[in-house]
Amino acid sequence: MAGPGARWKRHIVRQLRQRDRTQKALFLELVPAYNCLLEKAELLARISEKLQPKPNDVTPATLQGPWEEESGPDSDLVPSSSTLRVKWQEEEEGLRLVCGEMAYQVVAKSAALGALESTLEQRQSTLAALQARVAELREEQARQTRQVDAQRALNVAQRAAYEALRGRARLQEAALRRLEEEARDLLERLVQRKARAAAERNLRNERYEKAKQARMSLELKAAAQRTVSISESPNTIGDGIREEGKTLALMAEPVSPKSEAGEKWLRTFSFKKRRGRSIGGASEQRYQSIPVCVAAQPPSQVLDVLDAHLSEVNAVCFGPNSSLLATGGADRLIHLWNVVGGRLEANQTLEGAGGSITSVDFDPSGSQVLAATYNQAAQLWKVGEAQSKETLSGHTDKVTAAKFKLTRHQAVTGSRDRTVKEWDLGRAYCSRTISVLSYCNDVVCGDHVIISGHNDQKIRFWDSRVPCCTQVIPVQGRVTSLNLSHDQLHLLSCSRDDTLKIIDLRVSNIRQVFRADGFRCGSDWTKAVFSPDRSYALAGSWDGALYIWDVDTGKLEGSLRGPHCTAVNAVAWCYSGSHVHSGSRGLWAGGSRTPGLGPLSSTCRAGQSQSDLSAVHI
Repeated sequence: MAGPGARWKRHIVRQLRQRDRTQKALFLELVPAYNCLLEKAELLARISEKLQPKPNDVTPATLQGPWEEESGPDSDLVPSSSTLRVKWQEEEEGLRLVCGEMAYQVVAKSAALGALESTLEQRQSTLAALQARVAELREEQARQTRQVDAQRALNVAQRAAYEALRGRARLQEAALRRLEEEARDLLERLVQRKARAAAERNLRNERYEKAKQARMSLELKAAAQRTVSISESPNTIGDGIREEGKTLALMAEPVSPKSEAGEKWLRTFSFKKRRGRSIGGASEQRYQSIPVCVAAQPPSQVLDVLDAHLSEVNAVCFGPNSSLLATGGADRLIHLWNVVGGRLEANQTLEGAGGSITSVDFDPSGSQVLAATYNQAAQLWKVGEAQSKETLSGHTDKVTAAKFKLTRHQAVTGSRDRTVKEWDLGRAYCSRTISVLSYCNDVVCGDHVIISGHNDQKIRFWDSRVPCCTQVIPVQGRVTSLNLSHDQLHLLSCSRDDTLKIIDLRVSNIRQVFRADGFRCGSDWTKAVFSPDRSYALAGSWDGALYIWDVDTGKLEGSLRGPHCTAVNAVAWCYSGSHVHSGSRGLWAGGSRTPGLGPLSSTCRAGQSQSDLSAVHI
């Protein structure tokens, strides 16, 4: 079917042809009329020549014969030659005028015809160009049509592939749901079997204890009813009575584990501690218990100030023996320091981190250091070795926290990729990935619980034996740090609303909220810690001051100012309760910033007077 372009072109051609026919018809009528006039003019000219009298043909009146006189009555009917000549001359003038007009019209029409012919030629050339353009456009249309057909065919093929992929995905999702259901069923059956096995074991133990008690009662009755032979010596009788009395006293009185008898009792009935309500029946290797300070005093004097890193200090952590300190900064280095007499002495530098250090943690044995870095991984060092031992990779964004669990060879990491991962350090393998709806800023670990603080102002609790979140506690402000007390009954959180909160984990409720005039949380990774005996809470402010609150009264115990000039990023309180360590970005000395000094770390002695405040630059 012809398009709109072809229709308007045919219309233009028809108009041109119609105008040509109309103008040609006018000229066709004009030319024969002009030729007829010319023929008539020639005929009149010949007639006028014939009618003109010759000189010898003129005869005077006197020469007229009698025949001329006789024709007198009819002379009025025949005009005279002079009259005819005048008439013919008038007609000739009129014909000449008409011929002139006709000739002028012919010239004008010829000029108009020439203009129309030139216009026709221009329009014909324009029409030819338009026809060529139409041909090009038709070719382009055909090419575009072929491309559209090819694209449609490709779309059809891709749609078919997409539908096939969707079908496979649906099948795989169905298989996954089926496997998950089977796994849940197996898990439930395993838990039920473990529960039955535990109940049977408890029943056997009870029966064994009852039988043992019955046997012991029978032995005591038999011993009481036994007659003593008079042939035995008095010393032998007394020794037997004393041994029986010791045995009865040991069974009747509670035994203290610290006493000699208690140690013997524990050695006799010791057994490996198993995980309560554990799915697997394998025993769990645990670290030795960490010594806890009985009574801590708030820090009051700065003992040592030094330029620890080339850039800001993001993390500090004491070892379990309180004599080794680790600091990590944005310079991708971890420095180990010996705490000797209230001063820091360089011990070792751990290298090989792929990014800025955001978190540092010692394992409870003090032989390994775990650090979270900005290169989407956590790295493990062995104390005494400068290079990294293992790299725990699997996150897709910055790792903000890395902590050891109480069980051996296990750790937990949190990241800005909205995941929390559990790791088997023996195989450097991620054993579990927990997906969260918000960035994770810090994590802490209990016996079987993982607690994570997030950017969406929520603290989430995860059980290692349950796949989903067990509890969510909302707080006002982004959570910057979490710290768990040594008895695992209280949790300290720091958030960007410039408050510290103590959460009682026994009732899962916020017990206390700490605020202070001048205290402001300086960054999204500002750390706050408990004292070892959970008597005090310590945090650094944006202005470089350390704020200490009394947990029992909820009041501000005091603030320590002087060495730091910018926001304090991290603080650590040693397990013995004798020292506090803090790290920040820079140093004020003598009321003004000292040029050339970078991020610092300071050590404070607990229980000394405020008047002894001093700063020693190294």
